[in-house]
Amino acid sequence: MKRKTAIKSLLGTGVLLAASGRWAETFADEISALPLKGNIRHSVCSWTYNFLSLEELCAVVKRLGFSAIDLLAPKDWPVIQKYGITCSMCYTAGKISLTEGWNDKKNHDWLIKDYTEAIPLVAKAGYKNLICFSGNRNGMDDETGLKNCTEGLKKIMSLAEKHGVIVQMELFNSKVDHKDYMCDKSAWGVELCKRIGSEHFKLLYDIYHMQINEGDIIRTIRENSVYFGHYHTAGVPGRNEIDESQELYYPAIMRAIVNTGYKGFVAQEFIPTGKTNAEKIKALQKAIKICDV
Repeated sequence: MKRKTAIKSLLGTGVLLAASGRWAETFADEISALPLKGNIRHSVCSWTYNFLSLEELCAVVKRLGFSAIDLLAPKDWPVIQKYGITCSMCYTAGKISLTEGWNDKKNHDWLIKDYTEAIPLVAKAGYKNLICFSGNRNGMDDETGLKNCTEGLKKIMSLAEKHGVIVQMELFNSKVDHKDYMCDKSAWGVELCKRIGSEHFKLLYDIYHMQINEGDIIRTIRENSVYFGHYHTAGVPGRNEIDESQELYYPAIMRAIVNTGYKGFVAQEFIPTGKTNAEKIKALQKAIKICDV
């Protein structure tokens, strides 16, 4: 979506917007910082708010009272660092593919190269989490995929451990959004964690995706929290706002996460449905409030 107004500058300790146009005025008038409780470390995935520039998103994040953005590559880090915002889940600087991943040995050479380069960069920037993907099955059985992922990922684990970086494989649904993706069940991902046997390999538990593929969200979190290093949200069905319009009750899910002792980030990854930018930003404000238990 194209922006209708341009942000000219970000000024002052409150990160105020100085811009022309109706949207900037609406933002200043209607969006304010939330009195966050501190039990959940909030974040937002950059791609779901890509109708804003990254600097505009930084302004939104600061205005709402949290300080993290998910899914940014090294080229993006200097922008967020200017505004005191952390990257709560990092990409490598190289190829990003959801379909070609660690489950296929033919990908191991370029993946090992990319992650060997990225891990020290993540640590140097002061970040902790680095995302990875299983890739699609393409006719491969689950056991072969487990063996291949284990073999490849073990080759970068000593480097991740040395630098204090956690490599995290995201769980996707293969029913609606990512047909044929291999890491589509929490049990498969947990078994991979056990085989790798390192505290520096965990799962990115995407609540939206796992509700679609298997449900039983709260029990799964309670029983497997040691293997979950990051969480994503979105409404089911539709991947939109996490409000009363959908089937997941996020306050209970967030309380379950907090009760496990989790200290990491929860990143909003819903696609806002508002007709204006201001409505979409207000949806993020509402989602943060819902999850702040």
